[in-house]
Amino acid sequence: MDNSYIEDLRKQVKKALKEDKMRYRHTLGVADTSACLAMRYGVDMQKAYIAGLLHDCAKCVPDTVKLEECNRYGIEVTEFEKNSLYLLHAKLGAYYAKELYHIEDASICSAIYWHTTGHAGMTKLEEIVYIADYIEPYRNHAQNLDTIRQLAFTDLEKAIYQVTKDTLAYLKKKGGSIDPATIQTYEYYQKLVEKGEK
Repeated sequence: MDNSYIEDLRKQVKKALKEDKMRYRHTLGVADTSACLAMRYGVDMQKAYIAGLLHDCAKCVPDTVKLEECNRYGIEVTEFEKNSLYLLHAKLGAYYAKELYHIEDASICSAIYWHTTGHAGMTKLEEIVYIADYIEPYRNHAQNLDTIRQLAFTDLEKAIYQVTKDTLAYLKKKGGSIDPATIQTYEYYQKLVEKGEK
């Protein structure tokens, strides 16, 4: 990896997240975990680290500002997202990655864009950042976390299936609304896993 470039990027992200030290710690955890998963699955380690480092770069933007900026920059906002503005940090973060952090690699921006809900047929890099956000070392409240951490390094598709399954179960129990994109991700990976087990 280009250490000087990464260090400069880290400083920029730390400044952007200065209001939330726990968020910066989480960000470093996601970057490190993404790099480890990239080594495991033969994905470019620097791309994975950068995507992990920038995945929450828009997280500290107030929700109303997230919406205003998405509208200003022509970023599509679904009806569901209009009622769950916190989700927009992923899409806005992808925009920031390109425009503020000068990331020209579309695969990195796409991994940031989809890291919250996932989507059917994710690329390996997208899968890695999606899972890394869930299992990084400072996460400790999610159900089946030890199992998912192990799966992440043995069967990435099964890990995503388990994460989406647990997320949907948690939201249903809580009575929360569910993003259609998360449901589509679950259904896609459920089919993949079931097909593989036959």
